[in-house]
Amino acid sequence: MSDLLAQLSFEKAYRKHRWQAAQWVLAHPESFNELLQIAFENDKQRSHKANWVLEFVFLEQPSLLYPHLDFFFSRLPNVSEDSSARPLSHICERVMVSYYKENETIVRTSLSEAHKKQLIECAFDWLLTDQKVACQVRAMTCLYYLGTEFDWIHPELSAILKRNISKGSAGYRSRGNKVLQQITRFSTQS
Repeated sequence: MSDLLAQLSFEKAYRKHRWQAAQWVLAHPESFNELLQIAFENDKQRSHKANWVLEFVFLEQPSLLYPHLDFFFSRLPNVSEDSSARPLSHICERVMVSYYKENETIVRTSLSEAHKKQLIECAFDWLLTDQKVACQVRAMTCLYYLGTEFDWIHPELSAILKRNISKGSAGYRSRGNKVLQQITRFSTQS
């Protein structure tokens, strides 16, 4: 068993365990590629744990992921487990905020047109399929930002939100209304 797999062998999903494993990866950045491989192998026993740790690692040091965006986005559509989709959608949301709102140079040079198109497809899938609300609200944010560049997205996103907002959870309604307001403001500024 590799040292990384030993770090991922925690039994309970306590934040403390995920944080400790993430800190180990940050102290051993050479293990990051292995973490990505495990995260996307769709192994029900360990991929979700790797994705939980990947999320924490990314939030602490996003630059570790940027050289691997081709791999990340090419594998993203194959993730079907809720417990993996949630942390991955959070990473995607943070990438979009860094790219579109914070205008971070490293993201702007790393994120390609192909990555954006792959994320558009995934985010619409997360929004239209039976995903947990955390994944759906992050998809809304991703699509809002992508819609500032791809003009066909906002009308599609608005239609979906207006159709589903009344039957969504409180979190879905709250984020949905916020995104609809952002779309309205953006369209009046354009």
